[in-house]
Amino acid sequence: MVLEAVRPRVLATQFIPSVPPDLARAYSFSPEHSSAALVTADQDDALYVALDEATKQAPVEVAFARSLYAGSSHAPGPFSGECLGILAGASPADVREGLAACLRCLEDDACFYKADESGKLLIFPHVVSSIGRYLAREAELEEGRSIAYLIAPPIEAVLGLDAALKAAEVKLQKSFAPPTNTNFAGGYLVGELEQCEAAATAFARTIVELARSPRVV
Repeated sequence: MVLEAVRPRVLATQFIPSVPPDLARAYSFSPEHSSAALVTADQDDALYVALDEATKQAPVEVAFARSLYAGSSHAPGPFSGECLGILAGASPADVREGLAACLRCLEDDACFYKADESGKLLIFPHVVSSIGRYLAREAELEEGRSIAYLIAPPIEAVLGLDAALKAAEVKLQKSFAPPTNTNFAGGYLVGELEQCEAAATAFARTIVELARSPRVV
């Protein structure tokens, strides 16, 4: 099974070399962090994976990452996309290094895929072989664990997770039940790397099959 990749579009990247204390508090910066890199993209889950990659490649933390309501098709501005991510670090050099790692991940790795012939059904059957500090915090796991990060529209997500959990020795570590900010759903599945890969494959295959035959009697 081959799915067609839909690469995320990065809409804006900006730096704040010296963040005012009030703004740092508002966005939950750690006391040792005073510089920020901001990035928006039209795929929220791909950006979350990329922000996590930044924490593995640079001395930065994800101070803020949140999806916008209704997704990128209903963004409030031309540079808003589907998600705003903020990397915090102790220096401008640190956050530049983190942002560079984030952008490389968006260009080469994390993305959604078309699961139907029309290209209207997009899914995120992504495997992170070794999570960094951000996803470890979000999933309540230790750093370095493997996860299947599985996202799809609501009915597709439920059926896909069912197939993934039955196909591999994985645990549903965290569930995203609908409605979420973007009205997608899914979850983090944790297990050994090969089991996470098997789970992601089963998730995607089941959704492709649903797209071919959405109604059964």
